[in-house]
Amino acid sequence: MPPISRTVRIGSSHGLHARPAKLFAQAAKDSGIPVTVAKDSGAPVNGASILGVIALGVEQGDYVTLTADGDNAESVLDTLAELLTTDHDAE
Repeated sequence: MPPISRTVRIGSSHGLHARPAKLFAQAAKDSGIPVTVAKDSGAPVNGASILGVIALGVEQGDYVTLTADGDNAESVLDTLAELLTTDHDAE
């Protein structure tokens, strides 16, 4: 089964800074399957790497492409996409 990709728009008003990046990276790691994230047409980084995710420099409204490869890739992408489209800075 080929990897599944999905493009989502970032919801956090301060982009993927430390807290949302940590939430995302932890969820990617916990999924147990390889997950990458790429900004626009840039090189993908390991979704489970907090530093890699922060280094993308993703701001609110930017689009990122998530790719997951494994048995439950579809549900993993659902969970990760929801994390990215939520504004974690609104609380």
